[in-house]
This record gives sequence, structure tokens and C-alpha cells, in this order.
Amino acid sequence: MSQSSSMGLHGKVVLVTGASRGIGAAIALAFAREGATVVVNYLSNDAAAQQTVAACQAAGGDAWAVKADVGNATEVQTMVDSIVSEAGCIDMVVNNAFKPYTFDPEQRRRFDDLEWSDYQSQFDGAVGAAFNVCRAVLPQMRQRARGSIVNIVSNLVENPVVPYHDYTTAKASLVGFSRNLASELGPVGIRVNCVAPGLVYPTQGSQGTKEAFRESLMAATPMRRLASPEDVAGPVLFLASDLSGFMTGQVLLVDGGLVMR
Repeated sequence: MSQSSSMGLHGKVVLVTGASRGIGAAIALAFAREGATVVVNYLSNDAAAQQTVAACQAAGGDAWAVKADVGNATEVQTMVDSIVSEAGCIDMVVNNAFKPYTFDPEQRRRFDDLEWSDYQSQFDGAVGAAFNVCRAVLPQMRQRARGSIVNIVSNLVENPVVPYHDYTTAKASLVGFSRNLASELGPVGIRVNCVAPGLVYPTQGSQGTKEAFRESLMAATPMRRLASPEDVAGPVLFLASDLSGFMTGQVLLVDGGLVMR
């Protein structure tokens, strides 16, 4: 049996938010390789989004890009309506987009430097965006009594090796959001899970992370390296596919064993 048929993603429609580059682009490409129809959502970088689409098409998946701010409920609804009218449905969603954040332990703001608005901004970026997307896609998933949602969180929730207070608190809330949704949607055949990467390098957010810190993190990690965007894609595919058909409300840690649960 070929891998693509066992994963059962061929011809399935997946929406990946924040997919013009980094982790989102790697996830989109991995779905395309399995023959899925991939919708690349992005905020502003037209050229990068088109590059991801071209890579997905070259890998054998149907793909197109949709520009929409996932923080804006109206734009999200318009995006979802356009995908459903074009593709007939949305089978899977990966909520990967997040508010820009710089992972630099030396430059990070201490608790005393933060305002509540910093937390609110990250909360809106993590939970608010997932809320908007779920609100828009769930009616058609409920109708067909099937669907899979994967939300990208962080291993910092389990082990705040660097206290990025506002970012990590928002991601912890996204785990709670996901589990409540999993509990409510399980009876109608819709699954909701999370993938929690460690530091992923290189990405837009991690490019400022100093080499000395990266090396100390690698030394503390059993697998002695950092995650690449591609490392995150495999577990996302697993949770989106029928291979994980009896899993919901779970958080898969993808950090080389830094956090063991």
C-alpha cells in the first residue's frame, strides 16, 4: 500500500493559515505531496505565497493562495465561502498563523515591561484567529459529520525555558480552546488536536535567536538539534489524517525530546 493511500489525504481539501513561508509553507508542501488540495492562506506577502503554491503544484497537489487576515472575522468568512464554492468543502484546517513575535532570549521583555495589551494582542493572534477560522469552517464540517482541525501551539507551554510571557500564555490558552472544542465536536465526528514544536530554526521569528542560545538548547535536547519546519509537518499530517482517527484533544510535542510527557 502506498503511503499516500494509507494516509488517505489524496483529494482532501486542507486550509493552512499563515502558509506563505516557514512552518506553514512546509506543512502546505507536505499535504501537497500526499495529493491533497491545498489552500495557502497568507496576510501580505504575495510573492512568498505564490512561491508556496508553485511548490505545492510541482509536488503534485492542487493549490492556490487566498489573502486574508485571520484576525478579521469578515475576511475569514469570505475566504472560507470562496474555498467551499471552489472546492466543495474543507476537510482539514491547520491554524498556523500567529501574531509576529521575535524569539530572542536577550531582547525579550520581562514581566515588569509588559502591559496587559501585549497579552491581549498575542491572545487575539493565537486564540482569536483560531476562533475566527473554526467559526467559519465548522458549519460545513458539521453538515458532513467529519473534519480535522490541527492547531499549532508551543512546547514552551510545558517548559518555558525562556519566559516569553505573552506569547506562551496565549499558546496555553489555545490548548484549552482546542480541548474544549474537541470535547464538544467529538460526538459529531470532528477532531481537534495540537502540535507543539520546540524552537524551529530558521524561521522569521527565530532568526534573531543567538547561536550560543541555540547551541545550549541543542545540548539540552536528546536529539541534539533544533526542529526544522519540515519536522513539524509530519506530525501535523498524522493528526489531520485518518491514521489518527481515534485521537482528539491531544498535544503532540515535536521538540526532539526536550519535553517528555
